[in-house]
Amino acid sequence: MAMKPLPPALLQGASNFRDVGGYHNADGRRVRRGQVFRSDHLAGLTPEDLVRLASLGIGHSLDFRGAAESTTTPYAIPGVQRLALTIEPSVIARMQALVVQGIVPTTEETVALMCETYRDFVNHNAGTFGRFLKHLLEQPTPQVFHCTAGKDRTGFAAALLLSALGVDRATIEHDYLLTNQLYKRDNRLEGSGHPHVMKVLWQVQPEFLHAAFDAVDQQHGGMHDYLHGAIGLRPQELAELKQMLLEN
Repeated sequence: MAMKPLPPALLQGASNFRDVGGYHNADGRRVRRGQVFRSDHLAGLTPEDLVRLASLGIGHSLDFRGAAESTTTPYAIPGVQRLALTIEPSVIARMQALVVQGIVPTTEETVALMCETYRDFVNHNAGTFGRFLKHLLEQPTPQVFHCTAGKDRTGFAAALLLSALGVDRATIEHDYLLTNQLYKRDNRLEGSGHPHVMKVLWQVQPEFLHAAFDAVDQQHGGMHDYLHGAIGLRPQELAELKQMLLEN
């Protein structure tokens, strides 16, 4: 299936901002462009960026960051209502606990911790991701969702949305991995740590997303059952989401 090309940089002050639309689903229908955008944090936007967001008609920002993250890099965008969908960055806390014990995890152990984080998204944060999908459905104006780097919480949210719209997993993984080309790492946000650990934490790997999909399949009976079960979408809501975000 043909992938859409690498998106141009739409904003100067957000390195991982892009349209979720443009992909085709299994029925050949295309996800509408200009409706849902994903991004890294929005605290560094320029005046030109604010004009650009206004031109896109974005009315809501859905913020997955934890309390400390939101306090460190707050933002207020004229005409855009921010909704906190708080998911604390648990992998950072786990890393800090290891450091206190004098333990430096290997690359493999760090990857394993990231996979555990993604399984937690599926099993412990389903209610929050359900609110995310329902908010998209309730607000017809364009929206942007984000976390700090726009890669993990945002990456799983994008995977969930595209799955709900019937996009296949190879295409979803392609979109997910674009973060490694688009996100510009920021030392002020990353904190200190061993280079091999930080490289894993601030990039994305297929294994992370696979861990989430495996949890959906093995513990929730597959994506269809997960969306209607733990996520809490009624069949009518899923149908309405497809009607709203898929071209005819």
